[in-house]
Amino acid sequence: MAVRVAAMLGRLLLQLLLLAAVSHAYNGTRHHHHHHHPISRRMFPEGFIFGTASSAYQYEGAAREAGKGPSIWDNYTHEHSEKIIDGSNGDVAIDSYHLYKEDVRVMNDMGVDAYRFSIAWSRILPKGSLNGGVNREGVRYYNNLIDELLLKGVQPFGTLFHWDTPQALEDKYGGFLSPKIINDYKDYAEVCFKEFGDRVKHWITFNEPWTFSTSGYASGVAAPGRCSSWELGRCSVGDSGTEPYIVSHHQLLAHAETVRLYKEKYQAAQKGNIGITLISHWYVDPFSLSKLHNDAPRRAIDFQLGWFMDPLTKGDYPQSMRVLVENRLPQFTEEQSGLVKGAFDFIGLNYYTTNYAYNLPPPNGLHVTYNTDARANLTGFRNGVPIGPQAASSWLFVYPRGFRELLVYVKEAYGNPTIYITENGIDEHNNKGLSLHEALKDDARIEYHHKHLVELHNAIREGANVKGYFAWSLLDNFEWGNGYSVRFGINFVDYTDGLKRYPKKSAHWFKDFLKK
Repeated sequence: MAVRVAAMLGRLLLQLLLLAAVSHAYNGTRHHHHHHHPISRRMFPEGFIFGTASSAYQYEGAAREAGKGPSIWDNYTHEHSEKIIDGSNGDVAIDSYHLYKEDVRVMNDMGVDAYRFSIAWSRILPKGSLNGGVNREGVRYYNNLIDELLLKGVQPFGTLFHWDTPQALEDKYGGFLSPKIINDYKDYAEVCFKEFGDRVKHWITFNEPWTFSTSGYASGVAAPGRCSSWELGRCSVGDSGTEPYIVSHHQLLAHAETVRLYKEKYQAAQKGNIGITLISHWYVDPFSLSKLHNDAPRRAIDFQLGWFMDPLTKGDYPQSMRVLVENRLPQFTEEQSGLVKGAFDFIGLNYYTTNYAYNLPPPNGLHVTYNTDARANLTGFRNGVPIGPQAASSWLFVYPRGFRELLVYVKEAYGNPTIYITENGIDEHNNKGLSLHEALKDDARIEYHHKHLVELHNAIREGANVKGYFAWSLLDNFEWGNGYSVRFGINFVDYTDGLKRYPKKSAHWFKDFLKK
């Protein structure tokens, strides 16, 4: 009898545990419109920076003006317009080249502390290398932007490379496929340190080297549009099994050489800091009740974040990558390993979403690609149910808890580095049928930032060393392969009426949040 009762109790307990797990999962994804944790900037540490972010190709326009040379994105959008959802390009984008004062006024109205923007390499060096000469008009534009920011009390965070390799270097030696890019990149960075480093105190060498390598060279859905012929992008040139690794290797080496240059020649006088921006999703085991599959999320994060964080903190690629990629993964010499290890004052971290990671069996050997090397199937769905609400971008599922879990993971796995959240945000569809009044109602964005700031605050309480948070993005803009079909802006850009800027509801929300 006692045995039967114990068995029944055991079963009951198991059912209760399962119920608890299910309701927990449900609560994790449900919209809490009514239980907003109050969140205010006062809850964040003294000196914590709040800003917004942008990038040159997505914002500036003036693609062939004022001495600028073409970049691989200029080339890609014109030669492969079929790969952009609406066939659009960044020739004009949102014309920040001419409207930068208006943009700074928008920031000033919101009350942000800082602005992260990127410098277009081919606007400074139209031929990509020094022997093509420095374009003084390009230098003047960034000087004007930086001075305007400082005039309005906004700190400039300068990103040196946001995916726009000069086309001249792509033509000359294959861009980031060649180690020759390392010196040309370093020369370009040095021009920026010399021209702007007296006022720019936070430098970011590369934006999301993972995205640049995988989208541009593994799936082929971004510039320069290289991949194996059978991959997603159906590219005419490339090798998805080798090129992403080579390109990332050269980005890491260019980063490390440039950090050494800055520290040796500029840091003492300019008193700035230098880092790199990485992106990582968080990864969840879909069978969290069973321990059978729990190595897939770990491999997934190694192949996205660890690919860069391991070299930067330990001097080599993650063990899982070395085992699975074998001789396709480039090796660091002892000297290079020493150069890359510790080459940062801070890490920029971009977080948007979380995926389930399922184990994948090894492929049949015919199709070798980065996209299956981690042996992990990444998806936003479990049994057809999304992990969280889906945004306009098909890859973006809202899962705020993943933000905290990622930050705690970085703290524990990588020695708690200084971190700036350099991007975090959500998009809505560009619905041309809406009135302006309707288009400015972006409650989902308010909800997104609110919940992510709550989780960020939780992570900081748990000891994560985060110094700032930049929302993506200040304004609606050209969203790469999605063109202008989605809007990530906190402020609305009217594409039909002279690119006028209007604050969305979230801009007012941020303004209230940021009141000193």
